[in-house]
Amino acid sequence: MIILANDQTTEVAQRTDTHDELWVRLDELQKATGWQLKPEGACLGELCVPLPEAKREAWIADAEDWVWLHYSAFADMIGQKYVRDGEVWSVGSVPEVRRVGLESGVAPDFEMVERNGNTLRLSDLRGRKVVLFTWSSW
Repeated sequence: MIILANDQTTEVAQRTDTHDELWVRLDELQKATGWQLKPEGACLGELCVPLPEAKREAWIADAEDWVWLHYSAFADMIGQKYVRDGEVWSVGSVPEVRRVGLESGVAPDFEMVERNGNTLRLSDLRGRKVVLFTWSSW
């Protein structure tokens, strides 16, 4: 199987018991995706994302005498896009805005103009639960 990520093409082993999900052997993970598994979680350079304790058992598996990471599930969690065409998986970069949230645990501050003309900043709502609904006409 081939993974296209970080402007490189890497041939990696394929888990034979699954075809609809991207599983990457831990010994090939960093070369193929840039991420590596550490005690603090999955790390991309200085950026480390803790793996949810409830998902660890499902996402890290011993199969075929290797340890594998359920990469497509991890990518879904961090908002990283990927697509598969046959035996080729193309993995997008982690969006910068998402990186800021992952590094700090805080959504980036932004502002918008309300219908009444007042300016509202996300930081104005700090300490309150916020649900954002968005739409676009395109």
